Amino acid sequence: METVKEKKEKKVTLPRNLENVLIRPRVTEKASFRTGGNVYTFEVSKDSTKNDISKAIAHIYNVTPIKVNIAQIPAKRVFIRGRKGVKSGGKKAYVYLKEGDTIELI
Repeated sequence: METVKEKKEKKVTLPRNLENVLIRPRVTEKASFRTGGNVYTFEVSKDSTKNDISKAIAHIYNVTPIKVNIAQIPAKRVFIRGRKGVKSGGKKAYVYLKEGDTIELI
C-alpha cells in the first residue's frame, strides 16, 4: 500500500478590510473636550488592534497617528418600556495626531 503524506495546512490570513475596523466616530461631550488636544475618539470593532486602527486611520483619513489608546466599553443593564435588557459593550480608541493634523468628522 502506498502511504499518503499528510500536508500540514497553514492558516492563510487575509489582510483585514480596513473599513470594518472603524465603526463610527464617537461624538460625545467628553470626546469633544479632548479634540482641542488633537485627540479623536472612534468606536472600533471588538477584535481590532492598535496597529489595525492606526492603519485604518492612515488609509481613510490620510493622517498618520502618533499614538493609539484602546479602552473597553462595559456592557450595561437597561430597563426600557417595561423590559429588562443588556446594552452590549464594545471598544473605543483614542487616536492622537501631531499638531496641525485634523480629521474632518461628518
